[in-house]
Amino acid sequence: MAEVIGASTDLDSWLRPFLDVMGRKTRRVWAPFYLRGLLGPGERKSLQPMAARLGLPGHDQLHHFITSPAWDDAPLWRVLSERADELLGGPEAVLVIDDTALPKKGDLSVGVARQYCGAVGKRANCQALVSLTLAHGEVPLPVALRLFLPDTWTQDQQRCARAGVPEAEMVARSKGEIALAELDRLRETGLRFGIVLADAGYGMSAGFRQALSERDLLWAVGIPRTQKVYTTAVQLRWPRASRGRPRQLPVPSEQPQAVEDVLAKLKWRRLSWRQGTKGALAARFAALRVRVGDGQVTRPSRHLPGEEVWLVGEWRSTGERKYYLSNLGPDTPLRSLAAAIKGRWVCEQAHQQLKQELGLGHFEGRSWTGLHRHALMTCMAFAYLQHLRLRTVRGRGKKVQPFPKRRTTTPTKPARHAPGHHRATVRSPRHASPMPALQATVPSAT
Repeated sequence: MAEVIGASTDLDSWLRPFLDVMGRKTRRVWAPFYLRGLLGPGERKSLQPMAARLGLPGHDQLHHFITSPAWDDAPLWRVLSERADELLGGPEAVLVIDDTALPKKGDLSVGVARQYCGAVGKRANCQALVSLTLAHGEVPLPVALRLFLPDTWTQDQQRCARAGVPEAEMVARSKGEIALAELDRLRETGLRFGIVLADAGYGMSAGFRQALSERDLLWAVGIPRTQKVYTTAVQLRWPRASRGRPRQLPVPSEQPQAVEDVLAKLKWRRLSWRQGTKGALAARFAALRVRVGDGQVTRPSRHLPGEEVWLVGEWRSTGERKYYLSNLGPDTPLRSLAAAIKGRWVCEQAHQQLKQELGLGHFEGRSWTGLHRHALMTCMAFAYLQHLRLRTVRGRGKKVQPFPKRRTTTPTKPARHAPGHHRATVRSPRHASPMPALQATVPSAT
C-alpha cells in the first residue's frame, strides 16, 4: 500500500490504548481498518474508495462501524487527549480554539446551512465544526471537533431527529459555549497547556473571555477594532441625585474609547516572532494595559470597566491592523505577547492537513454520529502521524522548538499601576528545528 513508514506492528502498538476501551471485538477489528483507510494513498477518503483500496469485498462493515449509535466513542476522545498530552502537553503548550467549515451540497447532512465558510472565503452551504488544537511550537494536534448547529436546525427538532442528533444537543448553543464545554472535557482528562488562544469570532464575546478567567486560565484572543476600553486609572463614582431613587450603579470617571483609537496614539515596534520558509515573519506591534469595557451595563451600549488586561495591536505589512486582548501578567514583554498571539495560526495547518491528507470533509453520511466518529478517526490518524514525526525528529537528537517562555502573574489580580510594555532589545528569532511534513501513508494491513 504505497510507501510504508514504520512497521505494521507500530500502528497496532500505538492503537492499543484506543482498542482497549472499545469493548466488542468487532470494533477492535474495524477501527484499525478505518485508520489505515484514512492514512493510505488515494485522494478520496470516503467509505467506498477506502474499502476498495483496503481490498475489502464491500464497505458495509466500515459504514456500520462509523455510523452505529450503539456504542459510545467518548472513551476514544479521552484516550486521544491523553496521547496528545504525552506528545505535546506542558506549560509551554497552547490550546487553540477555532472552527473549520466543510462545504456540503444539499440540506440533509447534519448541521448543513448557509453560513460563513472559510474554505471558500464567503457564505456558502457548509457544516461548521468547533475545533480545539493542542500545539507546542509549530507542532499541532487536534483534540476536539464538535459540530455547530445553526438556528435553522435547533428550531426544527424533527429535522434533528432524522439526522440522529441526540436530544441533549437539540438546543441552541453558540460556538463559544461549545468550545467551553469541550475545554472543560479536555481539562478533566488532564490535558496540560499554558494559554488559550482564539480569534475575534470567540474573543469578541465578553462572556467567553470572562469564562476563561473564571477557570483561572491565561488567554489571548482577537477582538474587533470597535471594542471599548478604559485606562487603568479609571475610577467608579457614586454621584448623589438631588431627588429620585438612589443610583444603583456607579459612573466611570472617564469615557471608554475604541481600541483602534487608543493604540493609534502609541509608538509601534517592529518584531519578528518566528522564522518562516521565506525568512523571518514580522510585523509592528503596540501594547498597553487597559480595563475592558465589559462590566455591568449602565445604559444601552455602555459597560462598566471590567478586568485589567493587555491590549495588543498588530500592524501588518499589508496595512491591515488587528487587535487582541490578553490576561497575561503585567510584566510580560511585548515580544512574548506577540509570540503568544501569533501562535494561534498553527491550527490552520492542522485543519488543512485534516482535510487534504486525511479526508475530514470526505464523509458522505448524513448522521450526527457518523460525522463525529469520522472526525474522531481523522484526529486519531493525525495524532499517529505526529507520533511518527516527533519520533523521527527526536531520534536525530533535535528538539521541538517551543513558543517563547511567558512570564506570568495570577490573572485574576490586576496590576496596581499601568506599566507600559518592556522595551527589550529586538533580537533575531531562534530557528525552529526543521520538521518533516506529515505524510498520509500507512503500514499495510497484513
